[in-house]
Amino acid sequence: MKKLSIFGLVMILSLLLAACGGDKEDAKNKVYKVGVDTTYPPFEYEENGKQKGIDIDLITEIAKKEGFKIKLEPMNFKGIIPALQADELDIAIAGMSITDERKKVVDFSDPYFKAGLTLVVAKNNNNITSQDDVKGKTIAVKKGTTGAQFAEELAKKKNAKVVQFNDSPSMFQEVSNGNADVLIEDYPVVAYAIAQKDLGLKIVGDRLNGDNYGIAVLKGENEDVLKKINKGLADLKKSGKYDEIVKKYLKE
Repeated sequence: MKKLSIFGLVMILSLLLAACGGDKEDAKNKVYKVGVDTTYPPFEYEENGKQKGIDIDLITEIAKKEGFKIKLEPMNFKGIIPALQADELDIAIAGMSITDERKKVVDFSDPYFKAGLTLVVAKNNNNITSQDDVKGKTIAVKKGTTGAQFAEELAKKKNAKVVQFNDSPSMFQEVSNGNADVLIEDYPVVAYAIAQKDLGLKIVGDRLNGDNYGIAVLKGENEDVLKKINKGLADLKKSGKYDEIVKKYLKE
C-alpha cells in the first residue's frame, strides 16, 4: 500500500512536470497576432505585397529584441479593438492614439510617437485657416479615429457636417475634389502623404491637439508581452535604432 502511494506520487509529479514543460513550450512557440492598418503611411502601408512603415519596423525590431514571434494581421482600423476583444488579435500597433476612452478596453504601452491632429484643405482654399473657420462647412474624417471624434465635437460647436470614410485616400479625395471643405488627420500622416504625391491639399493652422501613439493589448491580458514591448521600445530609443526607423520614413 505504501509502495503504491509512493508510485502514485511519482506519477502525479511526473504528470505535473510534463504539463509545466508543455506550458513553457507552448509559450515559447506562441505567435502573437498583431493588428495593423496598411492604409496609414508612413506608419503602415503595403508596397509590392509587403507591409512597411514606422509601426511595422518598430514592432518587428521589438519582437526580435525581446525574443517573441509575431504575425501581422492587416485590417480596417475601426475593427482592430473589436478584434482584440474577440481574441482574434493579441497586439495592436496602428498609429493608435492613447485616449481615456480606449483605456477602458485596452492597456497601452509607453508612448512611442507624438502626433497631433491638423486641418487640411484644398490648395486653392484660402477661407479656412483655423478651426474657427469650419462653421457650416463639411468635415471629412476616417472612421474610428481620434480625428473623427474631434470632428464630431467640433461640428456640434460650429454647426458643421461630418462625413466619414474607411480609408485615408478616400478622405483626401473628398476634399481635393471639393465635395468636402476640410479634413482632420494626424499631422505626420498627412504631411507624409502630401510630400509623396501632389494631392491638391495643404495643411493649415496649428496642431489641434497633442496625441501620443501607443501599442495596445486587451485590458488585463498579455501583460507579459506588454512588459517586453515597453522594454524593447526603451532599448530601441536608447540605442538610436528608434530614431533611425523614424527618419527612414519621416525625413524631417
